[in-house]
Order: sequence, then C-alpha cells, then structure tokens
Amino acid sequence: MTNPYIKRSLEPILKKAAAEFPAVVLTGPRQSGKTTLLQRLFGKHYRYVSLEPPDVRASAEIDPRTFLELNPPPVIFDEVQYAPGILPYIKEKIDASRHRKGQFLLTGSQNLLLMEKVTESLAGRAAILRLFPLSRREAEGRAQRPLPWESLPQLSPEKSFAYGELWKGFLRGWYPELIANPMLDVNMWHGSYVQTYLERDVRTLRQIGDLSQFQNFLRVLAARSAQLLNLTDVGRDLGVAVNTAKAWLSVLEASYQVIVLRPYFANIGKRLVKTPKIYFTDVGILCCLAGLKDPNHAASGPMGGAILETAVLSEIVKALT
Repeated sequence: MTNPYIKRSLEPILKKAAAEFPAVVLTGPRQSGKTTLLQRLFGKHYRYVSLEPPDVRASAEIDPRTFLELNPPPVIFDEVQYAPGILPYIKEKIDASRHRKGQFLLTGSQNLLLMEKVTESLAGRAAILRLFPLSRREAEGRAQRPLPWESLPQLSPEKSFAYGELWKGFLRGWYPELIANPMLDVNMWHGSYVQTYLERDVRTLRQIGDLSQFQNFLRVLAARSAQLLNLTDVGRDLGVAVNTAKAWLSVLEASYQVIVLRPYFANIGKRLVKTPKIYFTDVGILCCLAGLKDPNHAASGPMGGAILETAVLSEIVKALT
C-alpha cells in the first residue's frame, strides 16, 4: 500500500523554477520528501535516475558523457552529491541548449558538498531550492495557507489544537513518513533516523572517528536548543577542542539538522560576531535526542519552552525558505 501524498507549499515555486531555469537543485534533510515531490510533479515526463547505488554512481563518475547520453534530459538525478563529477558535464549539456528550460532536476541531502560543486559548475544556470520536513499547515492539508499574522479577513479561522494533541505532534515531529503513517513507532523511527544519519552523512562530510562522542555532541545541542550557543562551553563539557565543536556544528548545518539563528542588529558586523542561537530543524528529532517520550513530561518539563520556541521557529523557516 502506497503512502498518501501530502501537498507541499513549495510546489508552485518548484514548477515556476523549472519553467524559468535550465536546471533546478532541490536540497534538504534526508527523508524530507524531495524525491516524492519531484516524481509527483514531473514523473510523467522525466526519466528518474538515483545516483546512490554504487554501480550507477561509478558509471556517472567514470564516463559522465556516456552516462548523460544514456540519460538525456528531461531527467531527475537523485542524490547528486554522490557523483559531483557529472556537474561540469551537465553544464556543458545546458550550454549547448541554453534556451531549453527544466532540463535537469537535481536533489541532494548534503548542502556543503553539493553547493560547492553547484556554484562552481551551474552558477546562473540553476535555481536552488530547499525542502524541509512538513509544516503543520502541510500536514493538515492546507499547504498554501498564510501564517496566522498574514491571514486575510475572509479566511476561515485557524484550526485549534487540544493541548495534549499539540504536544503529541511535537514529539512525533513533521517528517512526511511519520505523518503519512500514524501507526509507525515514533521512537524507533527517530532512533533509526539518527543512527542512519550518523553512519551516512557524518562519515561522508567529516572523517569522525568517535561516533559516540559526536552523538553526545548532538544530545548536548538538543539540551541547549533555543538557547544562546557558546561552543567553548560545549567543547569543555564534552572534552573536545573548540575547533572540533565548530567542525561538528558545520556538519549539522550542512545536512540541515540544525538552524543557527544570528542575532539582528542594525550594524551588520555585530550580527556576525554576537552569539547566535541554535535550533533543531525538526522538533521530533529534538525530543528524541533529549530523551522525551511523554507529551505531559515534555510540556511541563524544563525544556517545554525551548520545544515550543523550536516548533514556532521551524514553522516560520519552512514558510519563508
């Protein structure tokens, strides 16, 4: 049985980008629905190729010209960060038919690796979009509804949530698979996600020898979500160097697991040097890392305010990016 499709607020923007640019790059955390979204909107007219299988990846890297001849546009290349060597050859294909729009749709889950190659090869040729996990409005089937302070008078009032249901939703998080399958075990799914993320993305982005220490770093950040982030204190608590903590934080940012919120000052220089706040992209992952499994405990415990603030900020980021 296939999962029900959940309409995303990014759909009209993605269609517009494909109609105006030769290539579109869709990035975001793993399991946020990038492949599903592209196949839903473009699957009838585009060939789909995943670059994650080792044999496909090797074919793309060893002989990219032949690979692109066998997979001509319009085509969707999924997880393109595994074969970044094909991007200069995609540029070559685009330049040969610059007037054709929507030739290549690319997805990737690792911002650091992917953006470096995209800016080198596809600058001015590709629209870059981000897809985060579901917003609450998308989960309710009202993807295009404005935020509460943007609502027009003629719109129906916002659906109210019972207190208990709201906090159950926070613990569950907003990844599409969990929303589409209410019977899935939340704790098992989140635990598997974190472990898979550690094994795949962390080892790809940084050669981190002690994964257990990195997992401790994740839990320390979870305990400090929605707080000012002092990496010197974090490093001291974990017994690691500040530069190591900074490198690990860059891994989390590059794989879209956290949002580093810079303070607002009229003086731009102060925005860069003042202490930022740290937030997790998905409030369910935050609760998992904090060891919270009961809605009442989460709501009344010391992290209740931080969880609510993280949920609000995440909703705003999903609406505005």
